[in-house]
Amino acid sequence: MFAALRRRYLDILGSIYIFNEHRGYSSLDRVLEAVHARHPDAAGFVAAVEKHRADEEKHYHMFRRYFELRGYKPYAVDKTCAHIDRMIRLTFGCDIDGLDTDAVIASDDLFHRLCRVILLTEQRGMWQVDKLLSMKVIREERPLYQLFKVVERDEPSHWMPYDDWLNAHGGRQPSWRERLADAFVHKSLILYKLPLLYLNPWLKRRADWQHESDAPHAPAVLAVQ
Repeated sequence: MFAALRRRYLDILGSIYIFNEHRGYSSLDRVLEAVHARHPDAAGFVAAVEKHRADEEKHYHMFRRYFELRGYKPYAVDKTCAHIDRMIRLTFGCDIDGLDTDAVIASDDLFHRLCRVILLTEQRGMWQVDKLLSMKVIREERPLYQLFKVVERDEPSHWMPYDDWLNAHGGRQPSWRERLADAFVHKSLILYKLPLLYLNPWLKRRADWQHESDAPHAPAVLAVQ
């Protein structure tokens, strides 16, 4: 029985991570659109964002392979488990799919705000992976442990470029309200959402892989606040 409970925890954790990795790399398409349009000559920053996107997609496929080797798909979690979606909603008033890219391109303030959201989200991800790697249940699941070691190695390069950009272009560091939003999203996911998923006997597995329905994003219609 303990083995089954342990397996369920690992599968739910993996399901949350693979969902977030997919939301991460697909949302970075919007960031790249904004960077290319607003700062076409910032080759170093563009390359850093492109690497960030490539790493997120790589992590997604690593988690997919992890589930494939186990012979089943992840659980069907939704945007309420996505750190970046909830951070965007708390700071912009809409989720990623509703983010007005044109408004972000046109405004230093909005572009800097987006950089701060990504900075906080990626720093949180780095700290969380450090905690997971110290957990016995993760260390004993060798394939998952090795996967998180790759994520740990990649994470610093995911937030440092945004921090450097803000420092070099007069953008302020995250405010206490933005840090509070980050803490709230993290705590609600760990203390509420994950246990709720774990205890939900009707939780189903996905019927497909997220990347199979990927499509170019449509122009956003919701204005940021």
